[in-house]
Amino acid sequence: MKKLNPTFKNILKKNWEAIIAVLPITIITIILGVALKVITPLQIGMLFVGVVFLVVGMSLYNMGTDSAISPAGSHIGGKITEYGKLWLVILVCFIVGIIVTVAEPDLSVLAGQVASINKFILIAVVGLGVGIFMILAVLKIALKIPLNIILIISYGLVFLLALLVHIFVGEQFIPLSFDSGGVTTGPMTVPFILTLCVGVSAVAGGAKSNESSFGMVGICSVGPIIAVLVLGLIYRSDVTATSIEVPAINNFGDVIMLYLKSLPTYLKDVAIALAPILIFFLLFDAISLRLPKRAFGRILIGFLYTYIGLSLFLTGANIGFMMVGFELGGALANVNKWVIVPIGVVIGACIVLAEPAVHVLNKQVEQITGGVINHKTMLIVLSISIAGAVGLAMIRVATAISIWYFILPGYVIALALSFFVPKTFTAIAFDSGGVASGPMTATFLIPFSMGACTMLGGNILTDAFGCVAMVAMTPLVALQVLGLVFRIKSSKTYQVASKEFANMLASEGEIIELM
Repeated sequence: MKKLNPTFKNILKKNWEAIIAVLPITIITIILGVALKVITPLQIGMLFVGVVFLVVGMSLYNMGTDSAISPAGSHIGGKITEYGKLWLVILVCFIVGIIVTVAEPDLSVLAGQVASINKFILIAVVGLGVGIFMILAVLKIALKIPLNIILIISYGLVFLLALLVHIFVGEQFIPLSFDSGGVTTGPMTVPFILTLCVGVSAVAGGAKSNESSFGMVGICSVGPIIAVLVLGLIYRSDVTATSIEVPAINNFGDVIMLYLKSLPTYLKDVAIALAPILIFFLLFDAISLRLPKRAFGRILIGFLYTYIGLSLFLTGANIGFMMVGFELGGALANVNKWVIVPIGVVIGACIVLAEPAVHVLNKQVEQITGGVINHKTMLIVLSISIAGAVGLAMIRVATAISIWYFILPGYVIALALSFFVPKTFTAIAFDSGGVASGPMTATFLIPFSMGACTMLGGNILTDAFGCVAMVAMTPLVALQVLGLVFRIKSSKTYQVASKEFANMLASEGEIIELM
C-alpha cells in the first residue's frame, strides 16, 4: 500500500484534532437546541457551516503555528542566547510578548464584544500588559525569585487597582479585565513563551528546566488584567458591550452569503494582527538569523497557513458559534433563569475537553511526575473545576451577584495554597488557568452568557462578562489541592514518583523525610 505524503498526513491529523476539539460543544448545542426547541433548523445549518470553517481554520492555524510561530520563536530564542546578554533577552521578550498577543484569536473575539472601546486599542493595551510581564517572568528566572512571591505581589496590585476602578469608575471594567487575562495566553502566545524560556534559562545560568517550563504563562496572564484596569482608570466610564445582532435568515443560501460577506472583514483584521509578527521576524532574520532559504521558505509558508486558518477560524466562531450561543443562552433563560446553571455545568465540562492546549498540559504533567499524576487524573480535575466555574458564572448571570464575591476569595485561597503545595504544582495550576480558557470558551461561553443576561434584563458588562475569569480561576485552586494530596502521598510512597520528579521536589524542600 502506498504511504501517505507526510504533508497530507499532517493535514489529516490536524483536521482530526480540530474535529475532536469542536465536536463536544457542537453536539451538546444541537441536543439542547433541538430538545428544548430553542433553535431552528436554519440556525443548526449555520452552526454546521461554522463547524466547517472552524475545523479547516483550526487545522491550518495549528499547522502554521507548528511550522512558523514555534520555529520562529525557537530560532529567535536560540540566537539571543548566543549573545549571552540578559538585557537583550528582556528586550526581545518584551517585543515578542506584545506582537504575539495581538494575534491571539480569542483576544480578538473578546475585544470585538466591547462596543465603546476601539478594538485595536484594547488589543494593544492587553499586548503591552503581556510584554511587561514577560519581562517580570524573565527576571523571575534570572534572579531566582519564588513564583508565589511574584504572584502575591502581582495579584495584590491587581486587587488594589480593581478597588480604585470600582470606586472611581464603576464595576464594568473589572470582569472585562479578568476575562482579558484568561484569553491572552493561547495558541499564539504559549509557543513563543515556551521556546523563549529555553534561551532565558541558558542566559540566567542554570535555572531548572521544570521551573522554566511551568509558571511563565501564569505570570503573563496577570499583565492584561492590570493593563485593562489601568485603561479603566483613564478611559471614559460609559463603556458598553456590543449587542450581538442575529440577521434574518430565510433560507440556506442566506447562511452561505452571510459567511462569504463576513470573511473579508476577518481577512483584513488578521492581516493587521499578524503583520507585526511577520515584520519582526523578517527584520530579525535579515539582521541576525540569516536562515537557509529552505527553512526561511517553510516559515513563510507557515505564516500563510496561520493567516488563512485564523481568518477562517474567526469567521466560523463569530458567525456560527457566537450567534448560536447567544440565541441558545437567551432561549434557555427565557424558559427558566435557573436552567442555565446545570446546563452551564455540562457546557463547562465539554469546553475543557475541547481545548487542545489542555491535553498538551496534561501530557507534560504526566511526563514530569513519572505517571504519578496521569493525564486522566488531570483531565478529571480540570473538568470538575471548569464545570464548577461555568456553573458559578451562570449563577452570576441569574442573580447579578458582584464578581468580587467570587474572584477575591478564589484568588486568596489559591495564593494561600501556594505555601503548602510543591512549587511545581503551583506553577502548573497558574498555567492551567490560561490554558483552560481558550478559543472555544471565548467564542461560545461569553455569547451564551450575554444571551442569557440580555433575556433576563441584566448588565452584560458586570453580569455576563467574567465567565472566562471564572474558568481561569478555579483550576488554580483545584490543581493545587491535587498537589497537596500528592505531597501527602509522596511523603509515604516516595518510591512511586519518578527519580527526576522526586529529586526536583526534594530540592524544593517539599518532600518530608520518610519514616
